[in-house]
Amino acid sequence: MKHFTTVHDVKNIDSLIDDALLLKNNPFTHQHLGKNKTLGLIFLNPSLRTRMSAQKAAMNLGMNVISMNVDKDGWALEYEDGAIMNGNKIEHIKDAAAVMGTYCDIIGIRCFPNLQNKAEDYSEKVFIKFMKYCKVPIISLESATLHPLQSFADLISIKETWKQKIKPKIVLTWAPHIKALPQAVANSFSEWMLKADYDLTIAHPNGYELSEDYTGGAKITNNQKEAMLGADYVYVKNWSCYNEYGKITAEHNDWVLTKEKMKITNDAKIMHCLPVRRNIELSDELIDCSNSLIIKQAENRVYAAQAVLKSILEKENIITQKINHEEKLANS
Repeated sequence: MKHFTTVHDVKNIDSLIDDALLLKNNPFTHQHLGKNKTLGLIFLNPSLRTRMSAQKAAMNLGMNVISMNVDKDGWALEYEDGAIMNGNKIEHIKDAAAVMGTYCDIIGIRCFPNLQNKAEDYSEKVFIKFMKYCKVPIISLESATLHPLQSFADLISIKETWKQKIKPKIVLTWAPHIKALPQAVANSFSEWMLKADYDLTIAHPNGYELSEDYTGGAKITNNQKEAMLGADYVYVKNWSCYNEYGKITAEHNDWVLTKEKMKITNDAKIMHCLPVRRNIELSDELIDCSNSLIIKQAENRVYAAQAVLKSILEKENIITQKINHEEKLANS
């Protein structure tokens, strides 16, 4: 793959999962791929799992890593073409991304939406500008609309724990939160589960519909109990409104997942991307129970990132070898 920003960048999802699981068992077997290569990690927003897992994945492959908090360590960036930069923006993305591309072989970027302007957020302006000007492969460490590394790790976690031949019933259920959150994790989880051809049901209160661009093919309901019946996996996540963009229309505290609600499932595994507001989104008794996959999901973030980096490095090596071969023929 050239870039990794969505499940649609993946040609064969089953092959990528298998690769991640092989890397989990033998994480250091491909260090030759990353030798003398540099991964740049560019953060416009806070991170714990994404930062550490991406760094570890790169080091497992023998790569060097440069990590930068642009909002704290760098100049304020201007993204508009033709801007007269007489305000508080110090450096244009054209220049910053171009320079980063000369320092790094692959760049990972993390940026959140502002949840004020839907058209601007869903245009993925930051990622598009970086891809245009840095000239190296880009990996999404979470964007305004999607979080593909998280969803890939989620899929790995399901693959590891589902041993039956029939497809599992997976439920993505909305949860309360104290503030408005992006739709990125929910959008991405839906994309990946549907791409894997799983039975996906999305449950949320009225008004919290997601964009149909990501949920086409899923069952949608406003009845959490109806959705949970017979579920094999229950993924808990908050998101703000898509139509009334970035809004929280009501608290809906009755949507908190509890042990009592889980009784109608098929002894379902519990999933969450972290960080989690304990006893707001999800009760302690479920987060800490034996059916919780939450720590496994976080662990698998390493191998999701490593499989993606490996795929990109292999492609780049093939391109380099081809160029070298053509130059050798031209000079012979």
